[in-house]
Amino acid sequence: MLSIVVFLPAVVALALAALPDTSTPRRYTVPWVVTGLVQLVLVAVMWLQLPPSGYGFVEQVAWIPSAGISYHLGVDGLSLPLVAMTVVVFTAAAIYSLREHQRPKSYVLLFLALQTVSVGVFVALDLILFFLFFDLSIVFMYFVIAGWGQGSRARSAALTFFLYTFLGSLALLLGFILIYLAATPHTFDIPALAAQNPLTAGGPVAGAALLAIGMGLAVKTPLVPFHTWLPPAHTEAPAAGSAVLAGVLLKMGTYGFVRIAMPLLPASWRQFAGVVVVLGVVSVIYGALVALAQTDLKRMIAYTSVNHMGYVLLGVGAAGLVAETDAQARQLATTGAVTQMVSHGLITGALFLLAGALHERGRTYDMGAYGGLAARTPRFAGLFAVAAFASLGLPGFSGFIAEFQIFTGALGATPVATAIAVVGILLTAGLFLVALSRMLLGGLRYPDAPGTPRPFPDLRARELAAIVPLLLLATLIGLVPRTLLDTIDPASRVLNELVAR
Repeated sequence: MLSIVVFLPAVVALALAALPDTSTPRRYTVPWVVTGLVQLVLVAVMWLQLPPSGYGFVEQVAWIPSAGISYHLGVDGLSLPLVAMTVVVFTAAAIYSLREHQRPKSYVLLFLALQTVSVGVFVALDLILFFLFFDLSIVFMYFVIAGWGQGSRARSAALTFFLYTFLGSLALLLGFILIYLAATPHTFDIPALAAQNPLTAGGPVAGAALLAIGMGLAVKTPLVPFHTWLPPAHTEAPAAGSAVLAGVLLKMGTYGFVRIAMPLLPASWRQFAGVVVVLGVVSVIYGALVALAQTDLKRMIAYTSVNHMGYVLLGVGAAGLVAETDAQARQLATTGAVTQMVSHGLITGALFLLAGALHERGRTYDMGAYGGLAARTPRFAGLFAVAAFASLGLPGFSGFIAEFQIFTGALGATPVATAIAVVGILLTAGLFLVALSRMLLGGLRYPDAPGTPRPFPDLRARELAAIVPLLLLATLIGLVPRTLLDTIDPASRVLNELVAR
């Protein structure tokens, strides 16, 4: 079943590739939506049948036996929620793109390919397979930004994105090879490496492997100071591309920390957990401060992603600091970090789709060009306000559940860093309140003001169908978090037992 979930979009893409280029856009976009819905059904079945501990739906076939490489897939409580979030975000992007008229065939084929490799990253249990999916996501997103970017600098932003993240992936591969060489017998299999713990004593080789893997994942996450590719990539990408980039691709970095760096390099992770915490807190504060200074809506949302990914690093870093003392604290911190990944994917995906809807009407992301939209477009205003409050971690939304667990788990181990990170919530609240007051309140103002030919309608049905489910899920997790937490907690406990060895 897991291979079907992973490769269904690729199979659909191959079928659509046979259609003539003159076919109507709906001939491509509707199958994309249906593909996402079928994946959602399969993921729901897997969720109900997931074993309480260990990996489920495991598939393993020797691929390159001489090098210890296998086609090895599986899911647990750390990966399945991210698979579900990935499919939800891609399906929302597909619904939002139903009216895509700019080279719709190539557009849909690229997104379907990206959908396959994105799910593949979260279910891969072999380091080389993980690397393959990880690298292909960079290639496909490069073409999405360069081909459908909305600004004159789209190709430059796409190239910057590609170079930064590709160099990071090379560092990642170097770290994988160091772990492989340390293992006896040599293997790239993640569960086998976790059980063997070849670098249990730490030392220079383990430190070098963690540095290489950490740099590769930090670029993808992205953490300060490896974040500079993110704002231009988001600004120039199409709305669906931005939603997928922030909602899904950034999680490949943070997921790599919990799936690879922590369990395969536990001694080094404990040794350098303080550095991880510092990087996380710096990203929290820096991302919020720079977002506060933005006048471009998309760049503001992009910098809040740096801020929110910093919370994830605070959580996993704190789990390393308390690995040998407080089991409940480290489990809270790790569970909160994974919950934050899911929460950020849903909420930021909705924010980028809302920003795209605004750009379709006003042709600019400049927040100063808009005012009084609450009266003109009440549906847009209401959903944007909900997404903003969800993003700043208001109780009742998934962000509050995630951040509460991270802060509770981290406070005992690193009180100063946690207190500083809490300031990030205040800054995030301030920047979203400023954005709300600028665009939604006051006198009516938007590009091509009333009296000119261009209309400025409220959100349409396809936009509502794409955005509302994302925010409903974020609300559902905030109000009834147990379904998600009961899935994450057992896997989080196993992970922290590996880190504490």
